[in-house]
Amino acid sequence: MAETTDKTQSDTGFDPAALGARETEFRGFWRDAWRRFRKRKLSMLGLCFVLLLALVAMLSPAIVGTKPVVCSYKGELRFPALGYLIESWEDPIFIKDGVINNYPKRLKEEDPDCWAIWPLVYQDPYRRVRDDEWPGRPGNPSGIDGPPSSINLLGTTSTGKDVFALMIHGTQIALLVGFVSTGIAAAIGVVVGAIAGYFGGWIDMLLSRIMEVVMCVPTLILILALVAILEKPSIWQIMMVIGGTGWTRIARLTRGEFLKLKQLEYVSAAKALGVGQWRIMFRHILPNALAPVMVPITFGIASAILVESTLSFLGLGAPPPNPSWGGVLNEGRSNLAMWWLVLFPGVAIFLTVLAYNLIGEGVQEATDPRLQAPT
Repeated sequence: MAETTDKTQSDTGFDPAALGARETEFRGFWRDAWRRFRKRKLSMLGLCFVLLLALVAMLSPAIVGTKPVVCSYKGELRFPALGYLIESWEDPIFIKDGVINNYPKRLKEEDPDCWAIWPLVYQDPYRRVRDDEWPGRPGNPSGIDGPPSSINLLGTTSTGKDVFALMIHGTQIALLVGFVSTGIAAAIGVVVGAIAGYFGGWIDMLLSRIMEVVMCVPTLILILALVAILEKPSIWQIMMVIGGTGWTRIARLTRGEFLKLKQLEYVSAAKALGVGQWRIMFRHILPNALAPVMVPITFGIASAILVESTLSFLGLGAPPPNPSWGGVLNEGRSNLAMWWLVLFPGVAIFLTVLAYNLIGEGVQEATDPRLQAPT
């Protein structure tokens, strides 16, 4: 066995142990990058803000809503608020008993022994709260009569919907659009760039021309054209459209990294040991190419949120009744006297995009090899 190893090393000029050493070096690189990232206070602040948004998105039914977070109804524990996250999770018994439109009143009428734990704020992102729906509380005002108040923390829309409820539940769409669409773009870009950079030749030429064609078309115009083809696009279709048009920069960077890394010794050692091409690409080269690719992915999340907000502002984003920050902005456009419809979603979009950009800058500096201490 030792003779075989020695022969392999002498014939190829490479040590098979170089692959393991390279992986150890890769893990050490990311630990060092995280250490340097943590030293950037603004980037860490942006990361904390994004984590806070994620927490708000997950807990939005418990923060604001008109459905109990948990209740005991007809002898069983039920979780009506989960219907805010996924509509199919709504318990059919509440629909059957007619409880769904007025939980505070109908729960007691149908089951006098029931109890419920309610969200922190009793408001609904999909409709106006009516008079005395919550005992002793007036209904939501509408239009210019709905500025921020103790009941409606961020005011109401022209139809009486609570802006605070729209903003909290709209966080789900903002984060979903950013992560899902950028995930799609990253998957396409990394695969296309890896194939182009590793195989080269006519494959590289063909894929590079496709990248250039997509890059020549303005992204927003292309998205508007694709959205126009879809009669009533869902939020998932919009995510796929945004992801399907934003992969070129990631692909170009991945291609450049693969062109450089495939010439290194550990790749030649893997080939000499008979490792398959796809395993070399995605098991050995890709992890070492991720550092510069992570930067456009981070910036791409911010860009996707901005694009979705722009589409919603133009009335082409998430279809009603899905709450979105851009949708609130769109409603404020038609009545500038309702300043709260412009201020609060505008600030939320600005802070979210700024947070992702700060994270992107932190990742860029943390993974820059020029900042590593010499060994």
